[in-house]
Amino acid sequence: MTPSSHPLVTASQLGSMLQAARKAKGMTQSTLAGRMGMSQSRVSHLEQNPHDLNVAQLLAWCSALGLELAIGARGGRVPSRIQTDW
Repeated sequence: MTPSSHPLVTASQLGSMLQAARKAKGMTQSTLAGRMGMSQSRVSHLEQNPHDLNVAQLLAWCSALGLELAIGARGGRVPSRIQTDW
């Protein structure tokens, strides 16, 4: 299976994508919860209510599943210059 990326526009899509990625890895909610240091019920809650995920949890979730989080312009447009103040 070739890795692919999927555009994310809504929080509900995030929950579905995280759940699908977990299942694709053959991982139970309990196994993922153990890797993330949280309860199985919390993993279940966050899959159903992804708007409750914080950034640290999202990054830990991605790490536990071998996912990469990337942010880019819609439609593949790349800005000529991105300014950051950090």
